[in-house]
Amino acid sequence: MIRSPDNRLYTGITTDVERRLCQHQCGKGAKALRGKGELTLAFSREVGERSLALRLEYQIKQLTKRQKERLVAGDASFDAMLAGLRDG
Repeated sequence: MIRSPDNRLYTGITTDVERRLCQHQCGKGAKALRGKGELTLAFSREVGERSLALRLEYQIKQLTKRQKERLVAGDASFDAMLAGLRDG
């Protein structure tokens, strides 16, 4: 997740986090982040499989801002979500 200066959290997937953050910062990424100022990496985890990453991204996008902030803070809900997708 990328945090914008107005404290919004943008969620996406990539194979290279640093490259993608740089693209967003330079205005070559998602339209939602263009012109928003200095962006910071708030949360990232390696998942492995693209299909799993896409399903996890969808689940994270469904969370409330408060729930996303808990992920950023490091609570165990990410591991639970990931385990649920792997088992299901």
